[in-house]
Amino acid sequence: MPVPAPDVVRAADAELAVTDLPRARRFWVDALGFVAIEEDDEVIYLRGYEEFLHHSLVLRKAPEPGLRRLAYRVRTPEDVQRAKEFFAAKGLPTQEVPAGTTRGIGEAVRVEDPLGFPVEFFHHAEHGPRHVQRYDLRRGAEPARIDHFNVLTPDVQAAHDFYAELGFRTSETIEDDDQLYAAWMFRKPTVHDIAFTGGAGPRLHHIAFFVPESHHILRACDILGATADHAHIERGPGRHGVSNAFYLYLRDPDGHRLELYTSDYYTGDPDHPTSRWSVQDPRRRDFWGHDVVPSWYREGSTAFGLDGKPKPLVHPPVSEETVHVGADGIGVATEAQLQQP
Repeated sequence: MPVPAPDVVRAADAELAVTDLPRARRFWVDALGFVAIEEDDEVIYLRGYEEFLHHSLVLRKAPEPGLRRLAYRVRTPEDVQRAKEFFAAKGLPTQEVPAGTTRGIGEAVRVEDPLGFPVEFFHHAEHGPRHVQRYDLRRGAEPARIDHFNVLTPDVQAAHDFYAELGFRTSETIEDDDQLYAAWMFRKPTVHDIAFTGGAGPRLHHIAFFVPESHHILRACDILGATADHAHIERGPGRHGVSNAFYLYLRDPDGHRLELYTSDYYTGDPDHPTSRWSVQDPRRRDFWGHDVVPSWYREGSTAFGLDGKPKPLVHPPVSEETVHVGADGIGVATEAQLQQP
């Protein structure tokens, strides 16, 4: 009999390894306005203004940058054990994580998913003061809450199928008759908690944080411009075709990518249909805005395994970037051709 999947509530927490903690703080807290809940010489715990759990992002000092974990909240304490049993039944590595290993988080289980990513499941978390109406404290882009993760993986179809088995539903895809190039999947009733972008992986593409209105994204740009830090802006502002999000992509001092975004939509009805975009549609990634920069497809944060070592990259034979639509029609290049100068 199949082992039941845990009841995942939402994407809730992520931990990034950073090489210079004061430099990271100047970017995330001073410029963008994240709330520093606790910090010392080794780690900073951050969250947005709407959040009441202890934190939603951990920046931990390390010799090299990378992704230490992505974390999901599950509905009950029993679902933590279910997560362990679900992954163990598939022969995947699992670790029990004692309460307090991550400040403010109770007992958890950390696993390595079939894509090679470190993923944690927890239920209990400490609560803190909610700053929804503390407008006097808000700064920067006024990040409200963590929303989703986007990861680079060489086999989007396999990623989609596994997370569907884990109980995730699909809001949108980019595809053609033969291949799935990207997929957006959710547990909470918005467009996504996890998205899969085809590319060399396992690597983190970005962590996304919801902001209340589009002017908060423009304010972030102005702040970075005023401090001569506009080089952190990688792509945008613009509006996606997929998800309808008004977005801005930034790179932190260690190269980790984050998205500030607003304006997606409700997906909670049980018969919510999947929107399927053709990979040949040039507006799939930009409903309007500048062309996608090559780094957005090709670069990402190294994923560390449960042993703390970087995971080796696997390259796909063909990815979404290799399909281009131009005046001369539709063409396909190989990944190897893309890497040529």
